[in-house]
Amino acid sequence: MLLTHSSKSIALLLISSVCLWSSCGSSKYAATEKIYKQKTKDFAKIITSTPPVGQLYDPVEGTNQTWVGSVNFGIRKPNFVIIHHTAQDSLAQTIKTFHSTKAGTSAHYVISRDGKVVQMVNDYLRSNHAGVSKWGKDTDLNSSSIGIELDNNGTTDPWPDAQINSLLKLLATLKKNYNIPAANFIGHSDIAPKRKPDPNNFPWKKLAEKGFGFWYDDVLKNPPADFDTTNALKLMGYDTSDLGATITAFKRHFIQSDLTPKLTPVDILVLYNVYTKY
Repeated sequence: MLLTHSSKSIALLLISSVCLWSSCGSSKYAATEKIYKQKTKDFAKIITSTPPVGQLYDPVEGTNQTWVGSVNFGIRKPNFVIIHHTAQDSLAQTIKTFHSTKAGTSAHYVISRDGKVVQMVNDYLRSNHAGVSKWGKDTDLNSSSIGIELDNNGTTDPWPDAQINSLLKLLATLKKNYNIPAANFIGHSDIAPKRKPDPNNFPWKKLAEKGFGFWYDDVLKNPPADFDTTNALKLMGYDTSDLGATITAFKRHFIQSDLTPKLTPVDILVLYNVYTKY
C-alpha cells in the first residue's frame, strides 16, 4: 500500500537523513553530507513546485493545459532489492568510491564484513547501483529497486555470519516496509548477466529460507517433455538475449559449483523446480 503525504511532508522526508556516525556534523564526511543535503533540497523544490516545473507538454502561454492538484497520491516505493558485492577491499574504500562523482555509482546500503550497516541513500530516492540491466520488462532497475552492497572482494572473501545476519535483518525491514514480493530479491548478475558476476558464491539458499528469493526443493520432479528452458528463464525475469550469459547467471545463483554456459540435466531439474515457484 502506498504511503500518502502532503507536499510539505514529502519535502521534509527528502531533506531529512539519518546521521550515520555519532558526530555527523564534525565527522570526516561533513563535506559530502553537505552535498547530500543540498541535493535533497533541490529535489524537494522540484516536488513541491505547483504546477511542476518543466512538465507541461507545451510551455507556450495560453495552452489548454492546467494544474489542479489531487489529494490522492504518494511517494513511489521500491519493488525490488538488488544484492551486490563491492569487489573492493574495505568498507572505507567503498564509501570513498560512492563519494566520487567521477565513478558515478552508489547504493542505498553498504554492509561491512563485521555487520555494520551504512545507509547512503534514502530508500525513496534513486541510487546508481544497477546500471544497464533488465528483469522481466523492467529496464530501469535503478528507479524501482533498493541496492545493497556487501563488503566482499568477490573472489576469496567468505561471507561472515555477522554480515549475513545484518543483511537478513535489513531485508526483513525492507520487505515489511515496502511489501516487496519474495521473488524480487535478486542479484546484480541476475539483472545484468552479460556484465556482472555479483554476488559470487553467495548463500542464496539461506536468504530463500527466510523468504527473500526462491530456492529449489530437496526432491526434484522431472519437467514435462516439452519444457522450454529458455522460455522458463525469460518468464522468471532473465534477459535471454545472450542465452549463454543468462544460463551462467542462473547457475551462479542456483548451482554455483559449475558456471559453464550450458544447462546439464541436473540444471534443468533445478530450473524447472524454481520456475514453478514464480
